[in-house]
Amino acid sequence: MKLSTTTRAAAVSASLAAVLATAACGASNEDTSSSGSDSSASGSSSAELSGDLVGAGSSAQQAAMTAWQAGFNAEQPGVTFSYDPAGSGAGRDQFTSGGVDFAGSDAALDDEELAAAGEVCGDAGVFELPNYISAIAVVYNLEGVDDLNLSPATLAGIFKGTITTWNDPAIAADNPDATLPSTAISPVHRADDSGTTTNFTDYLSKAAGDVWTDEPDGEWPIQGGEAGNGTSGVIDAVKNGAGTIGYADESQAGELGIANIGIGSEFVAPSAEAAAAVVANSPKVEGRGEYDLAVAVNRATTSADEYPIVLVSYHIGCVQYEDQAKADAVKAFESYVISEEGQQAAADAAGSSPITDEARTAAQTVVDAITVQG
Repeated sequence: MKLSTTTRAAAVSASLAAVLATAACGASNEDTSSSGSDSSASGSSSAELSGDLVGAGSSAQQAAMTAWQAGFNAEQPGVTFSYDPAGSGAGRDQFTSGGVDFAGSDAALDDEELAAAGEVCGDAGVFELPNYISAIAVVYNLEGVDDLNLSPATLAGIFKGTITTWNDPAIAADNPDATLPSTAISPVHRADDSGTTTNFTDYLSKAAGDVWTDEPDGEWPIQGGEAGNGTSGVIDAVKNGAGTIGYADESQAGELGIANIGIGSEFVAPSAEAAAAVVANSPKVEGRGEYDLAVAVNRATTSADEYPIVLVSYHIGCVQYEDQAKADAVKAFESYVISEEGQQAAADAAGSSPITDEARTAAQTVVDAITVQG
């Protein structure tokens, strides 16, 4: 499901505000990367920028990133934008080594990565903006089973490898009205270092810690089993198998079955609304910099209005850049991404949950701070 929004808030940087009063938006089919988005729909305009803007990271963000690129390039056709959906870990590595201007990541930077990013960005540090919120669906391919309930402990047992057939008593207890086959369960996990895996294992450790005893990690902690590279690799492996089950951004689930997850006394399907709700009610990570908005998701919620297997995906960049054109491009891009128009574009393309107005206000403070090194 997709949340609706109203007209776009004028989320533009202070450096572009004077131009906004006089410049008209030139939305047209500028090049092959813009897909002809009509930025005049928002009535926005901006100073014309140029140069390159290079990002890499989260494959879960890929559909949203394509929509953001189209909308941004409609407003800024002079900026050559590229994004490599190589996976969150690869994106963070490229950013902390200075290889890209920003990273898309389904997990916030850890302490070691923050230190490395500080070497790249200087004393002003990094920003982490939670720009993409989406439920992680537990997807499955099991003939004859169109509706599946899984409690946290059962789900953890499946991926731990202690529950190995679909008619296991634990699964049967979650699905008393279902006819479950004796088919072997084939769990599929990410082969690459993935923020989706970090979020999924974080959920398992917090919601079913008695069963899932491994620490949250971007790299799958259990040896063996089937693996797929990127979100598309997991989806393909589940789709092409029998008795398979995996985890992936809900927007990529396609025709696969999606399990309902036990929350409190109910079983809840993933949705944009429930994903947004759990993030809105979760605290920020403590001890971070002024412009770091990383969220500590409440995975153990018992509210049926919240879906805790949620991916909060970030854009990570420098608060200060060495080059003015780069700083302007990053600032303009992130302004578009957090705007109502940008968030709705992502929701339409990827089924994500638009950030709240309160979150937008906080994010705009961060975007306004992006500048060139003095």
